Amino acid sequence: MYKLDLPLDTRESFAIERRKNMERNRQARIFNAKERTIGVDIKELDKQVNEKKERKNLEKEHSAAFGEEMIRNSKVAEILQERKEKEAKEINASLVEYWQENQRPQDRREYDLNDHDSKLKDLPARVSDSDPRNTVSGMQTFSGEDLDHQKRKGLQHEQMRDWLSQQMEEKRRLSMEKKKADHLYDVKAIEIDERAQELLKADEITRRTLNVAIKEYNQALAKEREAHKQQSLIQEIDDNFTEIRNNVSGDILTENPSVAQSALGQQRVIPDRWKGMSQSDMDKVRQTQAEQREEKKHIKMEEKRLEEEWDRRRVAEAKAGLVLEAQERQARKQLAEEHAEQNKLLAAEQRAKQDIINQEVYVNTLSDNYFTQFGTSSR
Repeated sequence: MYKLDLPLDTRESFAIERRKNMERNRQARIFNAKERTIGVDIKELDKQVNEKKERKNLEKEHSAAFGEEMIRNSKVAEILQERKEKEAKEINASLVEYWQENQRPQDRREYDLNDHDSKLKDLPARVSDSDPRNTVSGMQTFSGEDLDHQKRKGLQHEQMRDWLSQQMEEKRRLSMEKKKADHLYDVKAIEIDERAQELLKADEITRRTLNVAIKEYNQALAKEREAHKQQSLIQEIDDNFTEIRNNVSGDILTENPSVAQSALGQQRVIPDRWKGMSQSDMDKVRQTQAEQREEKKHIKMEEKRLEEEWDRRRVAEAKAGLVLEAQERQARKQLAEEHAEQNKLLAAEQRAKQDIINQEVYVNTLSDNYFTQFGTSSR
């Protein structure tokens, strides 16, 4: 077979071209240092977070509404199911009762074909000893047989009739008890309804009586409030006249100096009643001011002395600081010289090690092809 240059499939070529474009776009994003380090869109992320929160809240509201609707539907379904089951039970009970009364198996036309006791009900091979069917070849009559068979069968039938009568009587009794219970239930339901109507009427009468009492109480309260308002107005007019009379004849307008004396002390006065200082008060004030000036003078002299003392201390501390600074500068200079010597020794040692590495260890050199292979793929 010869090798033929077959054209590529169109879909395959499109898929290859799409993967190449995706690779070029990925390389452009990854090799862009600025976009790789700070290329996060904060606004878009915040928008996505807000949209997600809104979506969650909406889903939560929908879930809550759906849950409430589901609970409501469940309750309705339970009520309908209970009602349906009750109706089914009543229908089944009526059907069973109808079957037992009107559709008994023994009343069917083809009952003789399906009767399990058909052999028991058939005419026996020998009815009595004098049965003409009892031939010698039939082998139905033998000596020593029970001759009271017919009498015993009669007694058995009578016993069966008694049992059936008892069962029928028990069934009638149960039916009567059921009817009686239903009647009592109906009577009780009617009694409860009548009691509820009576309670509603009593509640309505009580509410009306209460409304009338509240209305009368509000009217009496309004009358009392009006009387109290009139009494307050009369009292206010009387108080105003009394206040005017007291002000006219009081100590404030007559300028009685004892009125300004405060109850908190002899040296204190009431500002709104005070008419001015006397001569003795003014002399006391001047004497107090002179004492305060003398005290202030002594305080200033003491402050000046303390400031001079602090100035001398600061000068002494500054001198001591200059001496310490010079000593520290000398120590730093000496330490720097020692470090320089150590650095020279270390540099010589490192140069010797580097020469050994370059000349003996790293003999092979790297070409440009080694460095150009990096950064060519995004994977």
